[in-house]
Amino acid sequence: MKALIQRSKSAKVSVDDTTIGSIGHGYVVFLGVTHEDTKHDARWLADKIANLRLFEDSEGKMNLSLFDTSGSVLSISQFTLYGEAKKGRRPSFVQAAKPEQAERLYDYFNEQLREIGIAVESGEFGAGMQVDLNNDGPVTLMLESP
Repeated sequence: MKALIQRSKSAKVSVDDTTIGSIGHGYVVFLGVTHEDTKHDARWLADKIANLRLFEDSEGKMNLSLFDTSGSVLSISQFTLYGEAKKGRRPSFVQAAKPEQAERLYDYFNEQLREIGIAVESGEFGAGMQVDLNNDGPVTLMLESP
């Protein structure tokens, strides 16, 4: 499971010009699921993201987490994180999980964040979405479950 995390001042996701999720400061998390991922991977990644210290403290050091800053997560399913473009010009997505498995683990990941105590807004699985993001920093980090 891969998560591309972008620290944001604000973000929203829309489908058909209708906003379906929005946050103030926090993280926009683009989540990719591959065939071998399990609930264990989703739990591990949710805990890692919730406790990740990407916000600056009073000394300007990245030392504060979502908990410390009352930040939220805008979670977006992103199968293209498992895209492969080494050969040819059109990416292959064979490493991405089938939609049924990916949606189940995406929903579980979001549930885990909520159970930990993080406010989560989300996109619509499988939909064409537009994401508006005010990247803070910019700070962007890629995480992958073990």
